[in-house]
Amino acid sequence: MSTELLVDAGAWIALADADDQHHQPAAQAYPELLRRYRRLVTTNLAIAEAYIVIRRALGHMAAMAFLDGLSASPRVEKVYSDPMLEVEAERILRQYADQDFSYVDAVSFALMYHRGLTDAFAFDQHFATAGFVCVPPAS
Repeated sequence: MSTELLVDAGAWIALADADDQHHQPAAQAYPELLRRYRRLVTTNLAIAEAYIVIRRALGHMAAMAFLDGLSASPRVEKVYSDPMLEVEAERILRQYADQDFSYVDAVSFALMYHRGLTDAFAFDQHFATAGFVCVPPAS
């Protein structure tokens, strides 16, 4: 069992919203990811991004259920963006001037570099562009 898996906002959204284009692969992959990884790591910025999308698409109750589920899970670690991660994120954004990475993604990349993570539960191909492995693999 691997130790940690970074979870991007898009994966949280796909799990929560049955109408999301990635819901089916996310829902199918999630049980296996829980078996393979001991900890799901995400950032407060990814949670904020997922919350607002879920809130707008599914309403207040679904968005609160998302937050409550994260808080209740002993396997989810929420990492708060800090100056060290943000300096590294800005370096990444400068390095990849030809890409339209979001700031949220760049902070996630910085966290992954810092922790030596290679895998991300993400449907955003920016993770692959930055050198990480997206799980499940894009079909």
